[in-house]
Amino acid sequence: MTTFGTPLSPHATKVMLLGSGELGKEVLIALQRLGVETIATDRYDNAPGQQVAHHARTITMSDPAQLRALIEKERPHLVVPEIEAIATAMLEELEAAGIVRVVPTARAARLTMDREGIRRLAAETLGLPTSPYVFCDSLDELQAAIATKIGYPCVVKPVMSSSGKGQSKIAGPDDIQAAWDHAMAGGRVSHGRVIVEGFIDFDYEITQLTVRAKGADGQIETHFCEPIGHVQVSGDYVESWQPQPMAAAALRKSRNICKAVTDNLGLGHDGQPGGLGLFGVELFVKGDEVWFSEVSPRPHDTGMVTMCTQWQNEFELHARAILGLPVNTALKSPGASAVIYGGVDAQGIVFDGVADALRVPNTDIRLFGKPESFVKRRMGVALAFDADVNIARDNAKLAASRVKPHVV
Repeated sequence: MTTFGTPLSPHATKVMLLGSGELGKEVLIALQRLGVETIATDRYDNAPGQQVAHHARTITMSDPAQLRALIEKERPHLVVPEIEAIATAMLEELEAAGIVRVVPTARAARLTMDREGIRRLAAETLGLPTSPYVFCDSLDELQAAIATKIGYPCVVKPVMSSSGKGQSKIAGPDDIQAAWDHAMAGGRVSHGRVIVEGFIDFDYEITQLTVRAKGADGQIETHFCEPIGHVQVSGDYVESWQPQPMAAAALRKSRNICKAVTDNLGLGHDGQPGGLGLFGVELFVKGDEVWFSEVSPRPHDTGMVTMCTQWQNEFELHARAILGLPVNTALKSPGASAVIYGGVDAQGIVFDGVADALRVPNTDIRLFGKPESFVKRRMGVALAFDADVNIARDNAKLAASRVKPHVV
């Protein structure tokens, strides 16, 4: 885009987000700062992004008819999927008909909406190194796959879930039933199908934020942020930091893998490489060796650390890239993030200790405004910067620990 209209006018540049949680909220804020009219869509009312957008819409996004009706009514210039549970076949249909442009492409949204599409693309089409894996449609198939192909330890995940929901590590046969049940409870849409992966004995895992943006000559360029290290518990991110120290060979291999994956996901239904935006690519690293794990064609939860580490955070990078604007992935300062969990199951909780948290040096707090809390629901994040990334990690965790959610 080279011309931007005024929001709420006939010439407005309109962007619709499908999914309006804490990550979508930050993308919407970044878009609004560029004068874009925003439409926040989610499955429930008063989602974080709906609280800041020009328009809030609540539909079942996995329902093709509801999704088509909303897009045809609103006629946004861009549709930005922010979650997996979306009727992607309808997005492909609307994109092919020229009704809307999907970020990065409708094809990418379809391939990455479940673990099967993206794993087969990475391992079988692109030939990238991954853990050994088998897809299973029943408990019996899962038991057979582990016994004959994968072995122990291994990891079981639903083919579609977010933020590690439904994921389990299996140490032996006695764990299989519980892992299957956990996957069935945690999957978002495609119940009954899981991926079981052989466990890789990695040194650490990273998120490599990768941006496809237009250069001065109009050609698409690939940009990389500094690698982000993170800790996951049961597949759910609990802290992240940037930069993650890496050997030069491992960093080079990581970025080669990321470029191969994002170049492919940038291809539209017509085979043209027009897909723009930020991708969060997860990788396992051991010494100089690197394995592809997963990719999201959108800002990544571990990338919330960039709100205190980069001149343009991951949300600003995504907003700029999808609008065809220049990007800057430069690091401003090392830093870290730590999750603030709800701690209780309740509506409209309150938070104590915010002032105490902000007394920790060089810290900031983001409370997401989610209307309902769960014990393990991410309700906020603490951010900290410091020249020493280890000090930043300690400060982020300390600040997070001082925020006390509770029921009134």
